[in-house]
Amino acid sequence: MWKENKIFKEDLEYCINASFLPWNEFEGKTFFVTGATGLIGYTVVCALMYHALVKKSGIKAVALVRDIEKAKVQFKELLADGANLSFVVGSVESLPDVDDNIDYIVHGACPTASAFFTEHPVETIQTIISGTYNILDFASRKNAKGVVHLSSMEVYGETLTKQKLSENDLGKIDLTSPRSSYPEAKRLAENLCACFAKEYNVPVKVARLVQTFGPGVKYDDNRVFAYMLRCALENKNIELKTSGEKENSYLYTMDAVTAILLLLCKGENGKTYNVANEETYCSVKDMGQIVLDTFGKAGLQVETNVGANTATQMYPPQSMMNLSVKLMKELGWEAQTTLPQMYVKMRQAQDSDQTAT
Repeated sequence: MWKENKIFKEDLEYCINASFLPWNEFEGKTFFVTGATGLIGYTVVCALMYHALVKKSGIKAVALVRDIEKAKVQFKELLADGANLSFVVGSVESLPDVDDNIDYIVHGACPTASAFFTEHPVETIQTIISGTYNILDFASRKNAKGVVHLSSMEVYGETLTKQKLSENDLGKIDLTSPRSSYPEAKRLAENLCACFAKEYNVPVKVARLVQTFGPGVKYDDNRVFAYMLRCALENKNIELKTSGEKENSYLYTMDAVTAILLLLCKGENGKTYNVANEETYCSVKDMGQIVLDTFGKAGLQVETNVGANTATQMYPPQSMMNLSVKLMKELGWEAQTTLPQMYVKMRQAQDSDQTAT
């Protein structure tokens, strides 16, 4: 998926022409991106390389990847167009030497699957903590101009109010649950960022992201938002393993990328910023109904607690995460894409990729 994809190209055009982004400060600079083959990391790299190609800005990207052959396939269209993109093979847990001068760092490498958190909680903690430490130490040694660490709404834990949550309104996390390995490690990673900013003057900011999706999500993706779309398109009821009462905000992929790029230069060092679309706040069940109303046939339903007894340990507690993005708005950022639009664009991008294939 690259500029041949109509929807993705529209997103790239929006990003490189966004007046609130400090593109002039990025000219001629080198970006180091971890998690570059993931949805957000890939979109960050594409936005940077598209700007370099269209605006002739001299931006260079270095992507940390575990499998260079997989990365070459994923980025083949960019490489064919002459993007100034190179790869470093390794992992954040055992960070290799990087010869390039690095100006900006986007740290997105992290486990993301609930099943992995439950089955491998020790490895989840190790990857998040050692990986974040290594990246922050790397940023210090490279004298990076800006670093953004991607965190998660799961750090809020169990919150039981519909009121807006600021970055300081954290709830309870059950420390006896292996599933808590992810949110608790993410909390400590945020604190590591604050500590490196204070003690070593590392210019790191934390982007606390809600669930993010858009172009690049495959049709057969196992995450709940993709599963819902698949059910609607295949004329099946949506079967949730929970009550569906958990309430979240959501975010479009390119809106996440513009927030990350803005924070690199404009965010306050050591500070955490909620990144969400406040207008998307709804329950999981209600989101499923929106998907059915948008794509499905009449009569389809959202069923809840299907096989719940066998699966509840995999999921975070039922919470209400109505996140305030006041701090991001003060920097000049605001999400542009509504929840129905997110789904429509995701599906259109899937169709475009299939047509190109």
